[in-house]
Amino acid sequence: METIKAYFALTKPRVIELLLVAAIPAMLQADRGSVNVWLILATLFGGWMGAGAANTFNMVADYDIDQKMGRTRARPLVRARVTKTRAAVFAWALLILSVLWLGLLCNSWLAAFFILVTNWFYIFIYTKWLKRRTWQNVIWGGAAGCMPVLVGWAAIRDNVDDSTPDRWWQAIVMFLIIFFWTPPHTWALAMKYRDDYARVNVPMLPVVASPVETTRQILIYTWGTVAVSLLLVPAASWIYLVVAVLAGIGFIVVATRLHEGVKNGVDVKPLKLFILSNNYLAAVFLALSVDAVLGWQTIAEMI
Repeated sequence: METIKAYFALTKPRVIELLLVAAIPAMLQADRGSVNVWLILATLFGGWMGAGAANTFNMVADYDIDQKMGRTRARPLVRARVTKTRAAVFAWALLILSVLWLGLLCNSWLAAFFILVTNWFYIFIYTKWLKRRTWQNVIWGGAAGCMPVLVGWAAIRDNVDDSTPDRWWQAIVMFLIIFFWTPPHTWALAMKYRDDYARVNVPMLPVVASPVETTRQILIYTWGTVAVSLLLVPAASWIYLVVAVLAGIGFIVVATRLHEGVKNGVDVKPLKLFILSNNYLAAVFLALSVDAVLGWQTIAEMI
């Protein structure tokens, strides 16, 4: 049982939960007003294997620095519960199964292709290149975390037998929501663990920039996240509109308070923003999911 738990931990379950939260609204919005339960569950499972592969490869690649960071010392490889070789084999098995699952069972080789792109980008572009070289690592590297939206959208659209437009622009907007959301989410956490990143020479923004500059960047990307989220309003009903606006205001208010607190020399709690950022994304995507399932008249149709 301990071995099974160790392999499961390699997939970073909490991170995958967040990725699946992003995929669900994309799948529901891709075929608004209709719910193909089997296809959604099958795609989520295939996507879970693909994301698990990427996270396991990441742990193998980051083994050297994970040993030195307090936040990561409990990981299976660091505690020698699984060897690096076995972890790599496990990752390859998950990746291959994910591709075959999405291509053959979910009838979407495009979704399978996106899984391959995600793994390649996350390991070679983010983990091996950007992460240890530039403070912009999570900005561009965060694109890997946006890919579940494209996986979900592709899986649904490849199985829809009608002449409705694919509306890929909506998938791109959801991609961009996560893209802009990732930096403030990650930097808020990195502020808490700044010394950990500094110890292993990973140039996260809080390590190479002042707290004021860090929170200024957090505020900029928070505004960007909320602004991009509103681009989906025409394709949804008032449900999404109300939640996106209210959740966005809350996100901006907390980010602003964090920035002002740092500027004024007040003792701040960046983890408050980190937690709120999770709640913000969950609220916006849950609203979009409910909106899509109900299939009510969209704002664009009302005008």
